[in-house]
Amino acid sequence: MPPLLSPIADSNKFSLNASGVAGFFGGDEAVTAMATVHLYRGRRWLGWYNSPGSYTIAKEFGRISKSRIWSGLFPGSNHDPAIAFKLDVKTGPKYVASRSGTIMQQTGHFAHLLTQGTDDVAPFSLPATRTTTNSRISIVTVPEIAYHNLPVQTMSYHHAIFASFPILVSITTCVFSALYADWYCFAMILLGIISSGVTCFVIGSGVLDIETVKNPAEGSPPGDGILLMQNGVIILKGKEKDVNAITKGKFSLKLKGAPEYTAIGLCSLLLEVQFLLQLLLIPQGSLIGQIMFLTSVVASWAYNSFLASLDNEKLQRKLFCDTIKLHETAILGFKAGTRTSMAAFTCFVLCENLPRPLKDIEPMKILLEFLPNETPVWQKWREQVVAQVEKEEDDTSIFQPGDVDLSGLNSSEQTLLATLLQDANDAPNTTTIRHFFVAYPI
Repeated sequence: MPPLLSPIADSNKFSLNASGVAGFFGGDEAVTAMATVHLYRGRRWLGWYNSPGSYTIAKEFGRISKSRIWSGLFPGSNHDPAIAFKLDVKTGPKYVASRSGTIMQQTGHFAHLLTQGTDDVAPFSLPATRTTTNSRISIVTVPEIAYHNLPVQTMSYHHAIFASFPILVSITTCVFSALYADWYCFAMILLGIISSGVTCFVIGSGVLDIETVKNPAEGSPPGDGILLMQNGVIILKGKEKDVNAITKGKFSLKLKGAPEYTAIGLCSLLLEVQFLLQLLLIPQGSLIGQIMFLTSVVASWAYNSFLASLDNEKLQRKLFCDTIKLHETAILGFKAGTRTSMAAFTCFVLCENLPRPLKDIEPMKILLEFLPNETPVWQKWREQVVAQVEKEEDDTSIFQPGDVDLSGLNSSEQTLLATLLQDANDAPNTTTIRHFFVAYPI
């Protein structure tokens, strides 16, 4: 069949030879873009474009499939779907439960997301007599979570507007290749559209869920506790089952065909076949056909780069918070001038509104998590703070060095103790801070 349009250049004299570029160019961007397929509503229907990086995508996601055949084609350790799509790859800080005594040296993916999100809340500055290192304190009131009816929320459809660009470009270039009777490039663009679309649909058909300990033992105390960071702390307050979603929670991705995931293996094989055919057939095409092919690849790369530029962790954090209905109004932020102020303030918050004498909580253990120093000055400081915390709530007395046994301390140590007690006094015992607890009950 003769071409309907005449080429403007002779392909026998010049060839772009873009076949080698298509398989590797933009591979990292394509993998990152594919990892967003479960975060956006309807994203699985929008992969019908000639995406570059087919070889990289096949190698990355082919390892999800678990059988001897797929292990031979895609060697390497098998990835759990949630790990392959970067939904469960980070670990959170140490968690110490103030009521149950639970200590977790390492928390889960959601705890990590929360630590990154509390910075968005504008903090109230605690009174500070002195400032050494600013410490961030966040109080998170974890809402009641209905696990029996908890579909993971996904982002809106607005991304479909951007997805239409590579789809239209790929279809248009495919049509133009046919009009110029370049059936090699036409076939390769069409194969790229089909392989990318099918892969996106198969992978995107997975169901995103939250995996955590949803049913703790009956009679478990509240899950109040702290997430310890290098220069800050997050105070969690809520029921054990609800706090578990943060400390032990992570995304789980349920793909069809478990545990072999044969469909994903076939999609990865299709992508590799596409890559090999491109190597063989694109050089046989005309200059116009190769330009059409390259145009579709560049347009698809631009869209993949846009998806890759999005903050994946921010998207995941928004989905998680929207799902469990943890809104910014449930998070209070404070800024302390010293670590001692932060430790005393945290201890005060965890013991706030608890009946005296304290039975279910040991303030000393909380302070030791922040300041484990065993010098006489720090021992006496902790003893004084604990004594202050255990007093009645309406007690407005302040920390005074005169209330402490100073025997065994020289003059410099006594001066240091007075300074540290003033730091503690700056944190919990001011009318201003108590006003916050009235305005924002925790």
